[in-house]
Amino acid sequence: MDIPLRTHTTTQDRPAPLRHARTWDAGVSSIGDARDAVATLLSQARPEPGPRSMQDAQLVVSELVTNAAKHAPGPCSLALELLPDASAVRITVTDTSAQPPVRRPADPGRVGGHGLHLVAMLAADLVVTPLAEGKRVTATVPLTAALAR
Repeated sequence: MDIPLRTHTTTQDRPAPLRHARTWDAGVSSIGDARDAVATLLSQARPEPGPRSMQDAQLVVSELVTNAAKHAPGPCSLALELLPDASAVRITVTDTSAQPPVRRPADPGRVGGHGLHLVAMLAADLVVTPLAEGKRVTATVPLTAALAR
């Protein structure tokens, strides 16, 4: 009688997930810092994501961190996590405002107020989680591998 053989990997056999975390005490000092953090994290991904994926993830982090800085007093934090197969990056922004983000009606003539529309278009998943003091907004941005050169 043949018994199927399965290999069980332990946590020691798996590489540690790629992550980055940052907290700002009073608002965000630089949206550029958040964009740079995404670029640094994704440059370590294998397979390396293509330029469009990098730009999409940087745009999403810019919008989420900008909303936190603009609408929430006090500290906020950013957490980035590359999913194990490098198929997506999870971007989480936590702030002190209990108010969930609101997508304003589309208005091509309006300056500003389009960020959540962009995030919704680029993210495969967008979740808002109320917290005891504020909220957590998590967007999962799909990544596609860079084309071989």
